[in-house]
Amino acid sequence: MPVFVPDPSAASPSDWAACRATIRAGSKSFFAASMLLPPKVRVSAYGLYAFCRLSDDAVDAAGGNRGASLARLERRLTAALAGRPADHPADRALAEVLARHTIPEALPRALLEGFAWDLEGRCYNTLSDLAAYAARVAGTVGAMMTLVMGVRDADALARACDLGVAMQFTNIARDVGEDARAGRLYLPREWLDAAGIDADAFLATPRLSPGLQRVVADLLIAADELYARAEPGIAALPIGCRPAIRAAGTIYAEIGRAVEVNGLDSVTRRARVSGAHKARLLARAVLPASRAPGLSAPPLPETAFLVEAVNHHPVPLPRRLPPWWDISGQVVRVLDLIEVLEERDAFRRSAPS
Repeated sequence: MPVFVPDPSAASPSDWAACRATIRAGSKSFFAASMLLPPKVRVSAYGLYAFCRLSDDAVDAAGGNRGASLARLERRLTAALAGRPADHPADRALAEVLARHTIPEALPRALLEGFAWDLEGRCYNTLSDLAAYAARVAGTVGAMMTLVMGVRDADALARACDLGVAMQFTNIARDVGEDARAGRLYLPREWLDAAGIDADAFLATPRLSPGLQRVVADLLIAADELYARAEPGIAALPIGCRPAIRAAGTIYAEIGRAVEVNGLDSVTRRARVSGAHKARLLARAVLPASRAPGLSAPPLPETAFLVEAVNHHPVPLPRRLPPWWDISGQVVRVLDLIEVLEERDAFRRSAPS
């Protein structure tokens, strides 16, 4: 009898377990919220997140060879999109997620473009410039997660991108000092200039000032406005997925509140949400929420290209069986099945015993 040889490119249970371990170690907030997702959606979310985390870590750890590291990530993404992933759990999982949920190539490509902007040391002069960056490194994840949940509606995608950008703004407001010590500054330069802060001097010696506190406060206000814009999109998701996404948004928004409790000091302190408080927020997210208006608001100009990429990406129609009364269709299907079985028998007879 022929020996069964598993497809080496297919994600195995151990691959999915490795992805789960990655998200558990890399983002406690996202992991906590993901526990509320339906199992099938949760598994795909782990695969998606694992590649995002792998990409982020690979670029950060590459030192002077970050350009080469990003080029390798581009090649790995190309291989995953072609169904020939690299020999790594995250790559095999990503290939399966991209194919299973018909995710357009433009979305993960945009994510890597955001990493490329980091490598360039790109400056963000305006909030719109910063939103364009956030669209790539976080809006893409929101859009891909929406597809993983089986939703391709343009309005729902726009709201998912709003949520991703809001989360990234919160991250930036929380990590000002940490980023500066790593040589990165994401705060809009126009805002810093208006607050009397010299960007180069701040990067050289990060320190808290009343002007910086105002800039951080304004960024949190911008994030809160986007959290409010995103809320109607949650009602457009499958019922079983809503608590997890509401929890993710609520936990991240609460990080902003923790920054405020710290006196808007993101230089010497790092805002945290305790595990007990996260548990309370998760429990609250399970409760049904009233449907908020505003689902059909247009996407942000900076995220519109993500929504358009999905709209223009064809979705293969599922293969349907002929109805029972379609005798000719049933006959053709039976003949096809007989042919497959005959070919399998012929192969078995010819195979060495």
